[in-house]
Amino acid sequence: MTASSSMPARPDEGPHHRDETIAVAPETTNRGDGPSFAELGLPKPLTSALARTGITAPFAIQTATIPDALAGRDVLARARTGSGKTLAFGLPMLARLADAGPARSRRPLALVLVPTRELAMQVHDALEPLAHSLQLKLKLVAGGLSMSHQMSALQAGVHLVVATPGRLADLVRRGNCDLHDVRITVVDEADHMADMGFLPEVSAILADTVPTGQRLLFSATLDGDVDTLIRRFMHNPVRHLVVASEEAVATMEHLVLQVPPNAKYQTAARIAARDGRTLVFVRTKLAADRVAAQLREAGVLACSLHGGKSQHERNSVLEGFKNGTVPVLVATDVAARGIHVDDINLVLQVDPAGDSKDYLHRSGRTARAGGRGTVLTLVLPHQRREVERLTTGAGVTAAWHQMVRDDASGRQMVDALTGGREPSGIGVAEPRFRTERRSAPNRGPRRPAAAGGGYRGTRDAEHGRPAAHGQHRRGSSDRARQGDRQY
Repeated sequence: MTASSSMPARPDEGPHHRDETIAVAPETTNRGDGPSFAELGLPKPLTSALARTGITAPFAIQTATIPDALAGRDVLARARTGSGKTLAFGLPMLARLADAGPARSRRPLALVLVPTRELAMQVHDALEPLAHSLQLKLKLVAGGLSMSHQMSALQAGVHLVVATPGRLADLVRRGNCDLHDVRITVVDEADHMADMGFLPEVSAILADTVPTGQRLLFSATLDGDVDTLIRRFMHNPVRHLVVASEEAVATMEHLVLQVPPNAKYQTAARIAARDGRTLVFVRTKLAADRVAAQLREAGVLACSLHGGKSQHERNSVLEGFKNGTVPVLVATDVAARGIHVDDINLVLQVDPAGDSKDYLHRSGRTARAGGRGTVLTLVLPHQRREVERLTTGAGVTAAWHQMVRDDASGRQMVDALTGGREPSGIGVAEPRFRTERRSAPNRGPRRPAAAGGGYRGTRDAEHGRPAAHGQHRRGSSDRARQGDRQY
């Protein structure tokens, strides 16, 4: 008996179309009035491991999806970032692998696909102690990390791989990983996969897994290319839609501040000088570096995060932001997809979002895990109609304020709205992070692409992204992110 054959088979129930719309606050738990993790059917080692980390009550998305996922059904869930998705798919996946037996060399049994390496690292870190409680092995596979270490781990055998599509496709193409035993596959943030041009890789990877295997797909939107993926690879999925209740909306305040053109960056510095952790959004890598430098010149310690930085620099900047040594982070939309920090209480949009989808993504960085947060957009006079369309498209009611002049009364209004204050004006140095030395990866011999041309050979395995000349579906959000495709 192979390791994969010990998992429960998929239920043979014929067509299974079930839509469940759950109007709940995604970041809040059931507060004891819903089922416990044990009552959802999870094994004792998992519930004990959760309790040791202080997780005692399921989030709404977990209550909704875990029973269906444990039953082996395909699950299609629409939920925003910060809703508890990682455990919603990770717990039933691990539970179904619990009796899988020893891992086989180069033949994992389960797979989690995510769009960015930062998200891959966070998913890995969340699942690793839980997997350990069941004596399961998992491995992080992503660009920017040692390929030789990934090859060695796969050779030794792992049950579960958490991966970005580009690096996994490369390892499959080289013969270091065989997906034909994969019976459970998760595609997380599928809409972001589509935006970043990864769906050809995702499709090729899914085509290599067990055709009757279980698929779990989580996405903020389910249209366009994501819908094509659903129709091709999912088998009568149970659908769950978790939407924010009035309670969840009430924890997030949306503000728009119209400022004079000559006061935009002074106002941004004043807001960023506040107490607390602040995430600043701009549209391009150059803008991220420029705004971070302007903030440091004003006396506000800020770092930028974008695709032009090395993996080690991004890891170090994110760690500094999480532990509070870097209070202000200036990021592009694409880079910020790897930011999952619970206590960001202000999102400052120095550049308005490219579209309503990006606006919601930016907003989702705050008011997480039951916390409160504010989203403030700085608007120049000529951008007013654009931002009105953005907020309307996002279904957001924003309070508008106008700073007529950069004078004492205008600054007092800004401080009252945001907790801002006069920055010191004494420049601070940019933190210098130690450069990580990494040997060149052992690339090994090239293998032909899968039959039918599934895996494209022109991929950047280091960054897990399409080559510059690859096909990519472009839209308004892509145009807003021009110049950040290296991420």
